[in-house]
Amino acid sequence: MSLASQLAKRFREVLLDGLWIANMNFKDQLSDVTWEQAVTKVDSLNTIAMLTFHIHYYIAGVLNVLEGGDLEIKDQFSFDLPPIESEEQWKDLLNRLWSDSEKFASLVEQIPDDKLGDVFVDEKYGTYRRNIEGMIEHSYYHLGQITLIKKMLTHPSS
Repeated sequence: MSLASQLAKRFREVLLDGLWIANMNFKDQLSDVTWEQAVTKVDSLNTIAMLTFHIHYYIAGVLNVLEGGDLEIKDQFSFDLPPIESEEQWKDLLNRLWSDSEKFASLVEQIPDDKLGDVFVDEKYGTYRRNIEGMIEHSYYHLGQITLIKKMLTHPSS
């Protein structure tokens, strides 16, 4: 299996269908979260919706580059979640995350292994491999946060 295929598999594991790390993934964790839960603030933590938006923001931004476009995302906008006021809006965010995640993984699979060491957009961003691995690590980090917030919402301490 090529390195690119391995990276795509790891990306799918955290977002769509894997159980390798902590027996969970984004899709499983978010499948039963209602829009009300998704936008509920717990203390000073980000909401589940905000973290979901944040991960999708970066996936969509890097996906644009993989599709031949420019890197147009800015860290300062990565938490600018538009209001979610219905189940339909929440499901739309999730569906865009699932769709873009699959596109992202499919395009990663197509990268020749010898290109993974090439500069990603600008030298300051490192290589393609570093950005793909960073996306995986970043996703696991926020998956952990989402899991804890979900537990706090569904099993509040008495």
